Amino acid sequence: MKTFLITGGAGFIGSNFLHYLFKHYPDAKIIVLDLLTYAGNVDNFPVRPNQTSGRFEFWYGSVTNSALVEELVARSDIVVHFAAETHVTRSIYDNRNFFETDVIGTQTVANAVLNHKKSIERFIHISTSEVYGTAENGSFMDENHPLNPASPYAAAKVGADRLVYSYVNTYDIPATIVRPFNNYGARQHLEKAIPRFITALLLDEKLTVHGQGEASRDWIYVDDTCKGLDAIIKAPLEKVKGEVFNLGTGRSISIKEIALSVAHAFGVGEEKIIYNEDRPGQVDCHLADTSKVERILGWKPEVVFEEGLSKTIEWYRNNKEMWEKQIWMRQVPIMLKDGKKVIH
Repeated sequence: MKTFLITGGAGFIGSNFLHYLFKHYPDAKIIVLDLLTYAGNVDNFPVRPNQTSGRFEFWYGSVTNSALVEELVARSDIVVHFAAETHVTRSIYDNRNFFETDVIGTQTVANAVLNHKKSIERFIHISTSEVYGTAENGSFMDENHPLNPASPYAAAKVGADRLVYSYVNTYDIPATIVRPFNNYGARQHLEKAIPRFITALLLDEKLTVHGQGEASRDWIYVDDTCKGLDAIIKAPLEKVKGEVFNLGTGRSISIKEIALSVAHAFGVGEEKIIYNEDRPGQVDCHLADTSKVERILGWKPEVVFEEGLSKTIEWYRNNKEMWEKQIWMRQVPIMLKDGKKVIH
């Protein structure tokens, strides 16, 4: 029976992966470590902790707590490290916390993995496509695309990403780096674009778009990301150790197109959209080249955007009690390059 340690398991992708493990690994023991910051919620768990004959164990704490991380890693076979501050706009407002959690927290986890290298089967570090910045020439971004972070969040994730890479080269830890593109789906915080758009219309409000909404992203449904992580777990270690894998769809959709798609799903049009100042640190284009993960692991995304959006809208329609407590956190104060303070 394997033991998984999931850091950040109360957050969006982490909790969806937790649900995936419960469904597909019925004999596994699962430990979650989460500080329960504003984006973490125990309601995201598939069951209440410590109520399933010891199968699921929750620890409240920070990934920067070396003693706690050391203890939990020592009891684990597989470590999947999601814990991070993740919101680009919020990183403009409060950047220090991003470097403490994303970089120092990752170093703490990586050090614990190093100390227990003989017993840890693999360490999966969840990076992000934001490390790439804007796609060069609007082209597909493979794993060798230059790292050009455009925001404090992206810079912190570059630090964590390259730290894990250095530990593979220096200490030979069994690590794999995953760079998911823009995830969406159930249980995502309202600060992110798709749930913010959906809940705005559920509340009969306008949709707010940064700039003219021309920035485009590669949107991947979170269930496909979970399947990609599972493919890494099941692969022979020699195929994934020290490797970096993109998880995306190869299709880029603009923020304006997303807003219009959500509006049309509610039977309204562009009259429900308002535009404000563009966000500093904006990335113009993200488009994943997933040929590497397809070639090595045989993974491909299964959910097309239109289907995933429909599923996501349905989840928010049916789970208001889970997201209505976040309504006041949808907007963040930031300072523009000219010193003007605005709410995004």
